[in-house]
Amino acid sequence: MGMILRALLVSLCCATAQAQTGFITVASTTSTEQSGLFKHLLPAFEKKAGVQVRVVALGTGQALDMGKRGDADVVFVHAKELEEKFVAEGYGVRRFEVMYNDFVVVGPKSDPAKVAGSMDIVAALQKIKAAQAPFASRGDKSGTHFAELQLWKAAGIDIARDKGPWYRDSGSGMGPTLNTASGMNAYALTDRGTWLSFKNRGELVIVVEGDKRLFNQYGVILVNPAKHPHVKKDMGQAFIDWIVSPEGQAAIASYKIGGEQLFFPNAKG
Repeated sequence: MGMILRALLVSLCCATAQAQTGFITVASTTSTEQSGLFKHLLPAFEKKAGVQVRVVALGTGQALDMGKRGDADVVFVHAKELEEKFVAEGYGVRRFEVMYNDFVVVGPKSDPAKVAGSMDIVAALQKIKAAQAPFASRGDKSGTHFAELQLWKAAGIDIARDKGPWYRDSGSGMGPTLNTASGMNAYALTDRGTWLSFKNRGELVIVVEGDKRLFNQYGVILVNPAKHPHVKKDMGQAFIDWIVSPEGQAAIASYKIGGEQLFFPNAKG
């Protein structure tokens, strides 16, 4: 009987420890995952907080949909307009800005649209369209895809109407889309972080950068526990508090590839 009691006590202690450790689910963008940022950040947070983070990497639209269904505790995404709508509709508690980088257009060294060296994204897209030069789009309702559609619109192009065989929807994440672009010698819009970590570049190089319209802001939001009571609000908020704290912001700034910083922290307060 004594052995059984001891076994039950050990089991109870283990269960209590597991409950205290716990985990949260973060629905995030493919760029934060594929760039390697989370592999850099999460061990420090998990060690400090005793909370495991399970990342589900999706396009921003899909990540927000996951939050709307209550299948995530936190969303970490990069489409400010969509994020603010998510909060306004009651799906999120509050949006916090975390960090930024920028988008760039990559394309083949042969540059059939003659856009290399441009700092004007609108003019570059107009030239790509006029040349019917191959262009690989994510086409997946991600933050990058949303930004791309806004840029086509700014260029006066209705891409849904005007796209032809030259325009390829990959329907996938940033890495696979860059693989498509590399295989096709096509232009593509990508966040700089994923580009810096991307290995299969082939003939692709950065051809357009530096336009202020290519600014790429990331935000983090706790899914609203008033709408989904099972949301792990305390652990989720602990993650948000850490990521916007001086410690979390310093960890973001310290992530580099080849000596080049991928993301720039800009949490307010």
